[in-house]
Amino acid sequence: MRINHNIAALNTYRQYNSANAAQSKTMEKLSSGMRINSAADDAAGLAISEKMRGQVRGLDQASRNAQDGISMIQTAEGGLNETHDILQRMRELSVQASNDTNTVDDRKEIQKEVEQLKSEVNRISDNTEFNTQKLLNGSLGAVGTSSDTSKVTLTSATGLKKGDYDVTISTAATQKATAAGSATFDGTIDNALKTADLSINGVKIDFSDLADDADSNAVVAKINSYSDKTGVTASSTSNKIALKTDTYGSDTKLLLSGSNAAKFGGAVSGGADAVATITDENNVAETITGTGKSINYRGAQLEAQGAGSATVTVANTGATLQIGANKDQSMSVDINEISTKTLGDASVGFVKDVNLESQDGANNAVKTLDKAIQQVSSERSKLGAFQNRLDHTINNLSTTSENLTAAESRVRDTDMAKTMMEQTKNSILAQASQAMLSQANQQPQQVLQLLR
Repeated sequence: MRINHNIAALNTYRQYNSANAAQSKTMEKLSSGMRINSAADDAAGLAISEKMRGQVRGLDQASRNAQDGISMIQTAEGGLNETHDILQRMRELSVQASNDTNTVDDRKEIQKEVEQLKSEVNRISDNTEFNTQKLLNGSLGAVGTSSDTSKVTLTSATGLKKGDYDVTISTAATQKATAAGSATFDGTIDNALKTADLSINGVKIDFSDLADDADSNAVVAKINSYSDKTGVTASSTSNKIALKTDTYGSDTKLLLSGSNAAKFGGAVSGGADAVATITDENNVAETITGTGKSINYRGAQLEAQGAGSATVTVANTGATLQIGANKDQSMSVDINEISTKTLGDASVGFVKDVNLESQDGANNAVKTLDKAIQQVSSERSKLGAFQNRLDHTINNLSTTSENLTAAESRVRDTDMAKTMMEQTKNSILAQASQAMLSQANQQPQQVLQLLR
């Protein structure tokens, strides 16, 4: 029997410390609700958990960013809605001023309102803001240029990132056209034109006011007087008539019917759509078949003017919305300038030049304003598409954040029921060890029995 070293007490003391330490760990987990309270608890788990936490917080912020983006878009769309109302009123005034029941003085009074409406369109363009950032003055427009507009023009840079895009037009768009007809219209041969039976794209051509021996120029003029209805233009070669569509591509229509159709045009050929290969800023190539000359590339619109190559350079892409948790997970929202100097075009005139003080001016203004209304409608449609995309983005971000949070919880959070079981076990072991330590400390006293 030895008294210098109480081995039983030492063993019990070690077990007591172990149970006490385990009890402290479970108490820490229960009080914090987390399985990992320090790197020592699970070094790899801590690293994984912190990375997941960064992603979750990034996703949640990206969702808030998208919601702010929707608010910005709604602000811009509200301004465009009012612009729409103004343009509709201007068109109404144009129709009113086109009526010759109005005197010159009447039209001058109408023009006064038109001038005020123009000023309001420009004020909306200059002053519509979100968080002090102007929205409709063109500062958020997507801007790009082509190195060779005889090959490619960029009509809209929506959806493109900044950088250079190499465009190669391998197939140029063509119009549908007929070969020359079988009849010669030289002004000397009787072709019985007055009773000729010809329909183009379902529209019957009335030749009754032409002379039977009309020349080819007269026939061309008559057919072209129906161009706005048929979408087809006539020309003359060697006094024979050939026809072609006004638009390009496979979807264009060129159908001749009637008993005399062959006199005015032969077999139909052409009607190809443009085919382009576009290489982006990351050197990724994509081949696209357009609709006629028009090519839709990632939301941007290009016009293929002819076969060949050009470089499209995008210098500004509008506002960038960060809609992801990581680098470059963003989308661009562009808003074009909506003012009297941009509404309309060179062919029909611009809203800034609308003048209703004459019947001709009022009549022409109707077409100008129709174009302007179409442009604002197009811009609003684009903004609506952006907003719908952001709605889906928010839903996806919320789902991803939820699932990633669940995964992070499995790594970081404690299972309370299981930990309570461990706590109960460790508490009992600690109490039992304490009792046994007391018993072990009593064993050396038995040596006193030998001294009696």
